[in-house]
Amino acid sequence: MDTSEEPSRCPARGTCPVFLAMSSGAVLYAPSGPAQERNLGEKPWGTDSSPQTDEGLPPTLAAVPVSWKSVGPCKGHREPLGALVEASAGEKAQAEEGPAASRLDMSRLRSSSMEIREKGSEFLKEELHKAQKELKLKDEECERLVKVREQLEQELEELTASLFEEAHKMVREANMKQAASEKQLKEAWGKVDTTLFTEFQTWRASPTLDKTCPFLERVYREDVGPCLDFTMQELSALVQSAVEDNTLTIEPVASQTLPTLKVASVERGSTNTCALSGLARTCRHLIRLGDSESHYYISPSSRARITAVCNFFTYIRYIQQGLVRQDAEPMFWEIMRLRKEMSLAKLGFFPQEP
Repeated sequence: MDTSEEPSRCPARGTCPVFLAMSSGAVLYAPSGPAQERNLGEKPWGTDSSPQTDEGLPPTLAAVPVSWKSVGPCKGHREPLGALVEASAGEKAQAEEGPAASRLDMSRLRSSSMEIREKGSEFLKEELHKAQKELKLKDEECERLVKVREQLEQELEELTASLFEEAHKMVREANMKQAASEKQLKEAWGKVDTTLFTEFQTWRASPTLDKTCPFLERVYREDVGPCLDFTMQELSALVQSAVEDNTLTIEPVASQTLPTLKVASVERGSTNTCALSGLARTCRHLIRLGDSESHYYISPSSRARITAVCNFFTYIRYIQQGLVRQDAEPMFWEIMRLRKEMSLAKLGFFPQEP
């Protein structure tokens, strides 16, 4: 096929303002005659042909009103067609940039949301780590307290067991000591003069103050007689008779009568001389015999000896009067204790007065 025969298009097709406006849709073609669309570039022409006359040209173009964007103040004249094309292109560019801007804003929002989410996640992780750490410390403290409680309970149990064991041990020792004491008592009973205990039991069956009975006769001979045996024999006999009759009185000496100076001479019947021993002693007591108005100053040693004998006679009088309600053994041992006091007083052992 011969390409030279192909119809040629308008050489100003790419730069013609009218063509560009119609192509972009800014200007619409509306024929004034019958509705018959014609394409401006459909009729071929040659580059060598001369300009054609108005014969055969399309009818006059008529502008259809469309919305125009104002790009500047109106100056009383119509904008050039090139400016209209540029404005249309700008609107198209703006229309194309709108979705891009929206996508950019969405991207920024997503990025900001992700950043906030990451920071929130980091904060929550830190708080969780801190809470776990505190919980761990509390667990450790609880474990330590549980161990302490268990240790205290164990120590308490051990202490309780130790105390019970010690108490049982003390009870066993006390029982052993009691058994040993009872054994020693029985042995002592075996060593005691059975004759003396027999005499006491005989006297207890019919108590009397007659010194001729075997029991009192022995006590007189071994304890009462030696304890009241003073240097002044006559006064000693009177004192013994008063003790037996329970008519002897012992009184303290008034403080103003006591000597304040050293004793210069021995005088019988003064506060400087004992009336029973005859020795120069400070006499703090005196004795009266029966209803007699006479009195005798005695030393502390003489007083202790007389008091020991009086205590013995007071106890046997209680037994005689039935005031002592005990078995024979406790009575016998009390009498033995009183006899021991008489023996110690006779030897000069007595409690010192203040």
